[in-house]
Amino acid sequence: MKRYLYLILILLFLMPFSAMAQGAVAATSVLNAGNTAWITMATILVMLMTIPGLALFYGGLVRQKNVLSIIMQCLICVCVVSVLWVAFGYSWVFGKGFEGMAIGHFIGGFDKVFLNGVTTASILSPAGIPEITFVLFQCMFAVITPGLIIGSFAERVKFSGFLFFTVLWSILVYNPMAHFVWGGGWLQQMGAIDFAGGTVVHINAGISALVMALMLGSRSDYKSGHPTSPHQIPYVFIGAAFLWLGWFGFNAGSGLTADGLDANAFLVTHIATCVSALTWMIIDWVLNKKPTTVGVCTGAVAGLVAITPASGSVGILGAISIGVVTAIVCFWMVAYVKIKLNYDDSLDAFGVHGIGGIIGSILTGVFATKAVTGPTGAEGALFGNWHQLLVQIIATLFSIVYSGVLTYILFKIVDKLVGIRVAPREEEEGLDVYEHGENAYNS
Repeated sequence: MKRYLYLILILLFLMPFSAMAQGAVAATSVLNAGNTAWITMATILVMLMTIPGLALFYGGLVRQKNVLSIIMQCLICVCVVSVLWVAFGYSWVFGKGFEGMAIGHFIGGFDKVFLNGVTTASILSPAGIPEITFVLFQCMFAVITPGLIIGSFAERVKFSGFLFFTVLWSILVYNPMAHFVWGGGWLQQMGAIDFAGGTVVHINAGISALVMALMLGSRSDYKSGHPTSPHQIPYVFIGAAFLWLGWFGFNAGSGLTADGLDANAFLVTHIATCVSALTWMIIDWVLNKKPTTVGVCTGAVAGLVAITPASGSVGILGAISIGVVTAIVCFWMVAYVKIKLNYDDSLDAFGVHGIGGIIGSILTGVFATKAVTGPTGAEGALFGNWHQLLVQIIATLFSIVYSGVLTYILFKIVDKLVGIRVAPREEEEGLDVYEHGENAYNS
């Protein structure tokens, strides 16, 4: 079994070299300095979402004996996925080598492996930005997506198993999904709206998170209905603040232009987040008698997730509605459904990212408006176009099934070859010492 898997991995790595001679011809365009400066800044903002944003947000929520394991997992996602992305990920998602062929619905091609043909003179139309800048901007999306899954299996996985799973998942789950929606694949051709990653990032990662949590089983000391206390709530706040800030690049940068569309994405991202955080706080206050910092931070992240696919197509009405609905449903999932079904989604990666992504993707088909998308753009069911809602539902359901099935298969492969869960004693005493030989707090 191991020999066959190694052979497959070698072929996956070497196949692109066979196409290197094909070259790549970029569209001829004039560099737009304003757009280029903005997307460069947006790329930096999205980078901040993973490190330090996600690392601190997740790291603060776990116990102090496991905080370095979270930081390491987030850090290595940046490193390994970035290398995979420039090696062949970008080509698989946005290449044109298989355009017009049946396989082109699944992956783009091998024409841009190791950024073959992507030079300093390659300019993307109509935005007028260097293709190199676009490569790096999209790389940050590929980096953070597997990082989100970390929240579901925190405090109980081997670093080696995590690393192996992340590599396979990025290649076989993220890249094809990104091509389906953004790279000219069948979902994009069908007309699915996903401005900045509702299906590609959040449903994809959120459903994978649920599968991982179910297959791993609960932490040894997990008690349903008695959540583990975060060891460092200020970290949670700082991480949430970095995520909120970085999300402006995530969403507002996805239009690739410094214009009204990006300005709208900026605005609705902020408003939906504020509304979701406020709604979560009110629910927390009414039901649990106290408004909590962790609750407001979680509500804010849920709002950021849900507005992501809709940020390029909805106005203020849609943003407020999405913020309210998301907070209510995600709170219910985290506070009641998880307890009722007794699964250990450690940091609520599924309850926030998976459910928030599903809500945002579907409600995009309700609230999309030509006031934002333009006279030739899409609009949703609220404005009479029920077909768009149907398309969004199809895209959402496909994302759920694709991510769930592939994650199940990859879990089985990785667990068989290297193992995923740590030994009971290692889990009890903490991953920082056993997996990394370090302590976060040395007195």
